[in-house]
Amino acid sequence: MTENLPLAGIRVVEFSHMVMGPSVGVILADLGADVVKVEPEGGDKTRSLLGSGAGYFPMFNRNKRSICLDLKSESGLETARRLALRSDILIENFRPGTLAKLGLDYASLSADNPGLIYCSAKGFLNGPYEHRTALDEVTQMMGGLAYMTGPPGRPLRAGSSVVDITGGMFGVIGVLAALERRHRTGKGGEVKCALYETTAFLVGQHMAQKAVTGQAAQPMPVRISAWAIYDVFETLRDGEQLFVGVVSDGQWRQFCDAFALKDLGGNPDYALNNQRVLARDVILPQVRALFRAMPRETLIAKLDRLGLPFAPIARPDELFDDPHLTASGGLMDVTLPGGEATRLPGLPIELDGQRMGLRHDIPLAGQHADAILHEIDHSDR
Repeated sequence: MTENLPLAGIRVVEFSHMVMGPSVGVILADLGADVVKVEPEGGDKTRSLLGSGAGYFPMFNRNKRSICLDLKSESGLETARRLALRSDILIENFRPGTLAKLGLDYASLSADNPGLIYCSAKGFLNGPYEHRTALDEVTQMMGGLAYMTGPPGRPLRAGSSVVDITGGMFGVIGVLAALERRHRTGKGGEVKCALYETTAFLVGQHMAQKAVTGQAAQPMPVRISAWAIYDVFETLRDGEQLFVGVVSDGQWRQFCDAFALKDLGGNPDYALNNQRVLARDVILPQVRALFRAMPRETLIAKLDRLGLPFAPIARPDELFDDPHLTASGGLMDVTLPGGEATRLPGLPIELDGQRMGLRHDIPLAGQHADAILHEIDHSDR
């Protein structure tokens, strides 16, 4: 399977920590690239984060090999440079200028490795803000995403490192584009992805809404939905909720027929989507009362048969036992650094009907140093 992966034979060196840079690396690694993660002596401090950070390292560092280097020492810096010179791709997410001081910037390395693709994951692209220190939460706040997520006056970050991860995905897109260009020209190049511009891209639909309607988008909890039934509903048992969406005129007729809502389904005033949106105050109370009288599993079975959009409200930890993920190979067996076995989500891609598998478990700090040093001693670059 390894040699058939799309990026088999591509060599990557990763100087990164936390989430955004490692997200670039883990996607490339899952796709078959040989990713060498350079950690400081003693290991990446992301390994020891507590609370919401405890899952960062296990989630974003599988399928990588680890070497620990002291970049402040001549020998560590020389090894890092040799790794970069034998690599196709370099990933870094240090503060602007940090690697340049060490001679590990694109200009220095590309002079001897002109095919190098150098991916920098930063807070901001070029412009007045590029010197600032950014975090996922910082750019969610300043980029309008937190405003859209929370209720009015209570900005709320999304419940995942969504900008870090999506920003890393854009980094991968740039890397793969540069790799394709290199096939034609033989030359590498610089790729830069950034948290703030990623956030702007994510809220672009709301900016477009303002441009189209003349009205600023309201936060999601109080927005005017594009559909009348597109909400979370209470069901018979306390605490069991269900999201249901009815997003076309055909689905509306199907929904009303299946649930015997003759007064709603037969009313010509509700035949078209925009009519129903304007009548949400009439329609939703009837649907809420209907759902509140039914067990959630009964609703799920019925909606599933109808082919209508629905979703039980789940916690992330409930996905460990999700029947779809477990049956489809969506969860990958890994070993946590402490030795505990678990399963974590794999890359959400199928290639020729196959999911990307595990080639290297989550590495211990410096676990692969001997093999990596042997390879660069015998490298042809």
